[in-house]
Formats: sequence, structure tokens, C-alpha cells
Amino acid sequence: MSTVHQPDPKDRPARLTVGVVGAGRVGPALAASLQLAGHRPVAASGVSQASRRRAAELLPDVPIVPPAEVMERADLVLLTVPDDALPGLVEGLAETGAVRPGQLLVHSSGRYGAKVLDPALRAGALPLALHPAMTFTGTPVDVQRLAGCSFGVTAPDELRLAAEALVIEMGGEPEWIAEENRPLYHAALALGANHLVTLVAQSLELLRTAGVAAPDRMLGPLLGAALDNALRSGDAALTGPVARGDAGTVAAHVEQLREHAPQAVAGYLAMARATADRALAHGLLKPELAEDLLGVLADGTNGTEGDAP
Repeated sequence: MSTVHQPDPKDRPARLTVGVVGAGRVGPALAASLQLAGHRPVAASGVSQASRRRAAELLPDVPIVPPAEVMERADLVLLTVPDDALPGLVEGLAETGAVRPGQLLVHSSGRYGAKVLDPALRAGALPLALHPAMTFTGTPVDVQRLAGCSFGVTAPDELRLAAEALVIEMGGEPEWIAEENRPLYHAALALGANHLVTLVAQSLELLRTAGVAAPDRMLGPLLGAALDNALRSGDAALTGPVARGDAGTVAAHVEQLREHAPQAVAGYLAMARATADRALAHGLLKPELAEDLLGVLADGTNGTEGDAP
């Protein structure tokens, strides 16, 4: 076991004062992580009771103040608001003179790069886009999960080292994303993470309907192995009736879903078609079996459209 002494963060001089505009699930966790690296959170803004509770839990003794006051107090300001609200917030802060020259402005949106901060840049701010590729709960566990988390980083060339240094201080791994690629990058993460939650929730519901008493215990090992195999092997990890071309099994699935979970039919068919396409392209699905399979999926689609009101 290592005997190297790790200094208490309180013993290290704070290098930057940190503010949070938008105390949702992400902002307080990032600020708490920066605090562990020796920076000093000094102010946060939040409207809802949930936001205030999160800030109080993750950033105790940090006052809740209006956004303009956060800007006034902090050297580094985390703009952690919903994507659609970010452009208007930046424009408003710049127009009201809240932005100070030399102030670091960091947003955590996956969709946007640094360009969305241009109004603040013109006011003298230093713009950084640091998006943690992580799902957040709004609890202290988020700070722990940032260790080893990849961040999508976009910033002007002259600020690249500063952006990457902040990510590393939070325990993350910087991954440079070009400005024009930010929407595609974010779409990829949403496709994998957000849709995964929907798929797992649907699977849990169907297993309960089928009489499984502990569907989470049944799915846990299966999904863990599937995820590990997919990350290691990509399309070569495809298994199941679609990849094998078992048209009869797929037809039985669609029939049962129509009866017990009609809301899941469209998603099942869409994913089955995408799986079939990938299995075909990688030689896993034999062309002679694909015809019957694709016929079943086409019939299922027609039935879905016919059932629609």
C-alpha cells in the first residue's frame, strides 16, 4: 500500500475563484471537483428548490446569488444551463456588462463548442467548452465518477492547454473536439447513453410482465457482458435472433410486443433493422437468411402504421 502523503486540499492555496451559473446536476459537481484540485467556489445561482439543495449538498457554505453577482465574484465561471438556454444567457451577460476581461467562461454543453461564447469573447472573456461524457445524478457520487471521465474539449488554440489542464485537475481525460464536430459528437453520446436508458427500462417492464420477479438481477450480468463485448469487439459482438437470421423468432417477438407492449414495437423494429444492416455488412448475417428476416420487419412496420390512430 502506498505511504505517499496526499496533502489536504485546504492546505493548498486556491488559484481561482469559481462560480456556477445554473446549479443543475452538472455545475455543482464540476465546481466541487475543482475545489478538490485547490480552487475555491465562491458563488452559485439557482432558481428551483432542487438546484438550491444540490448546491447546498455539493458546495456547502457557498452563497446562492443572482447570476450577475456570480460573474462579479468569480475568476472562472461555469455556465451549466440547458443547451437551449445557453446562447441567450451568454448574450445577456455580455450585454449587461457582467463579463470581465480575462475571466474564464466555461460551458458544459455537448452540443456547442466555443463559438457560442463569442459575445463574451468580444467582452474580453476567455471561452472554454468542457463537456463531461457522463450522466449525472445531482449527488456527491458524480464527483467520484469524474475520475477517468472523458471530456469533449473545444477552445481557441491559445487556450487549449488551459482547457486541458482544467479537465485533468478534475480527474478527467481531455478529448479534443473540433468546433464543427460538436453536434455529431453529442449525437453519438446521446444515441449510446440516453437511448440505453430507454431500452433497459423497456426490457425491465417486459420482464416484469413475463413474470420475472427480479428483472434487474437478470439483466445486470447480461447487459454488463454485452456492453463489455461491444466496447471490445464492436459489430463482431452482435448476437441474437436478428444477427442469426431467425425470422420466426423475430416474428414471435413482434407478435408478443403488439399484444403486451404496443408502444415498444416501433423501437424494436427500428433497432432490429439497424442490427440486420450491420450484421449483413460485417458478414454475420447470411444473405439467404436476411430476405425472410427483412420481410418480417417490413410486415411489422406495416402493421404498426396500420394500427396508428
